[in-house]
Amino acid sequence: MKQLIPGFLIIVFLVSCGGRKTKTDPFASLTGMIDSVSRIDSLQKKAAVKEEPKPLEADELFDDFIFSYASDVDLQKQRTVFPLPFYRGDTLTHIGKEHWKHDYLFTKQNYYTLLFDRESDMEMVGDTTLKAVQVEWIFLKTRRMKKYFFERRKGMWQLEAIKMRQIGEEGKGGFVDFYTRFVTDSLFQSSHISQPLQFITIDPDDEFSILETTLDVNQWYAFRPPLPLESLSNIDYGQKNEDNATTKILKVNGIGNGYSNVFYFRKRGGEWEMYKYEDTSI
Repeated sequence: MKQLIPGFLIIVFLVSCGGRKTKTDPFASLTGMIDSVSRIDSLQKKAAVKEEPKPLEADELFDDFIFSYASDVDLQKQRTVFPLPFYRGDTLTHIGKEHWKHDYLFTKQNYYTLLFDRESDMEMVGDTTLKAVQVEWIFLKTRRMKKYFFERRKGMWQLEAIKMRQIGEEGKGGFVDFYTRFVTDSLFQSSHISQPLQFITIDPDDEFSILETTLDVNQWYAFRPPLPLESLSNIDYGQKNEDNATTKILKVNGIGNGYSNVFYFRKRGGEWEMYKYEDTSI
């Protein structure tokens, strides 16, 4: 037994040394550092990819984009150029990202409005080649306009600037003044409706057909829908809205409810009148 013990101790010593040699790797710490740096670099690259704005399907059509922009808090911040130029008359200030408040535009309403000078301009709504569009708020009582300037760069729409001005400076005062009185003064309204009033609607006997008829003033008051009283929105796709135009078209579109009304106005003898009303709501 005494001869076995020294031999056993030698074997244990060799095994112990062999185990320590297996666990000891002079490059282990360096390898760990490289792996750690590689993982951090990979995460940073992924984060950079996520932060880089990318075109959306909604960017193709401005109408799709503007609803996404107005309703999505994160998208709105991504697609707003900060610090954002803000013009109040001729005074320029800038809005920093930290001071930006989410702007719902007209999505808090159940409708929005559009203004045109000519019927042919209404076809511009679906144009996918547009590079610049302005969204306008026309405040009737104060006669002020707030205009948002959007541009499409690298396939992506973004807000470039906002301007606040008196409506007279923008050349729309004549019709806006008339419309403000038209929707608030019933006597004035009745005296500024063409006799008879052209009326276009969906045929109640065939929903795929359009019915063209006329209304007298009393029938108009029976059929007339609510008209915006406080403000009008407008999306300027490039159509002209000139002060000396002799015709104006106000289109009221429902948001997600199938509502569609169009009011046609013209100027005769220096006076505005509504000569046609179209209701194709579904």
